[in-house]
Amino acid sequence: MTLDGGQPAANGWGQRALAFANLHGPGIMLAILIALASRFVAEHYGAPAMLMALLFGIALNFLSETGRAVPGINFAARTVLRAGVALLGLQISFAMLGDLGLPIVLAILGSVGATIAFGMLIARFFGFRYRFAFLSAGSVAICGASAALAIAAVLPKDERSEDRLVFTVVGVTVLSTLAMILYPILVQMMGMDDRTAGIFLGATIHDVAQVVGAGFSISDTTGETATMVKLLRVALLAPVVLTAAIVLRRMGQSPDEPGKASSILPGFLIVFVVLCTLSSFSLIPAPVIEISGEASRWMLLAAIGAVGLKTRPADIVNVGMPAVWLILAETLFLAGLILLTLTWLGP
Repeated sequence: MTLDGGQPAANGWGQRALAFANLHGPGIMLAILIALASRFVAEHYGAPAMLMALLFGIALNFLSETGRAVPGINFAARTVLRAGVALLGLQISFAMLGDLGLPIVLAILGSVGATIAFGMLIARFFGFRYRFAFLSAGSVAICGASAALAIAAVLPKDERSEDRLVFTVVGVTVLSTLAMILYPILVQMMGMDDRTAGIFLGATIHDVAQVVGAGFSISDTTGETATMVKLLRVALLAPVVLTAAIVLRRMGQSPDEPGKASSILPGFLIVFVVLCTLSSFSLIPAPVIEISGEASRWMLLAAIGAVGLKTRPADIVNVGMPAVWLILAETLFLAGLILLTLTWLGP
């Protein structure tokens, strides 16, 4: 101990920060560069940023095998990922429930649960067990690539975990992009009004960016409604991941090591719920929410780039066509269920 104002403690923090930067800096900077490149391509050429980050990472896979970048890549693929998911909580507000109305809220809740149940039931016919079934169905039902990253964080790891995650991100991103193009044509052919069209788009398209693009391509009302419905689906990320964590804990499995009991509440999920609550009671200034939303997007881009860096292209191919048909079946089931529900509820 010292009496001179704690200078050794300050030096200790500085030394730890320097050691962290030396160990993880190269890999983190590589993930950030991939995020920057993918964002540039997305803004200038209209390609999905998440998909670009993943593909850029896979193209540079050799950098994750050996060298100074490996620790930082692992840090970005895990810790940065969880931080990005946690920050999504600030984008959610309980007020959206009242704006949508109870029938629509219940329909969205039911469709998410039904899609996950459908995926779990049919997965065995495609040759998959619960891990890929829950990962793919949860991604389709909730919010695409972001949900895939969050769900993968609590699933037990094995030698195929990274392959399943990458394939799911690619699958839901490609399907979400196709839906962004095709679904607006479908709703206009069916004669839906702007609000109903927004509900359909927000309830069926996987990724937030594609929901926004599809909705505002029709009208401002459709875009605003679609975004609100989509955020409601994003809000379900917390209870779905929590349920998975509880089930896995009872099975005696952890996200990191099979056979080891996991904590019932992952830390990033606690932060997600806390931030969602603070946002709902207007305890967070609007500029902070806006900045956090942008920070979350950048973190998730860097994280998915790191996941791509850890993935070998040959491993993705090994997942096979049955995985394609499973994700497509889950997507069509969700779209059909929402159409039936909207038809039943009426205008």
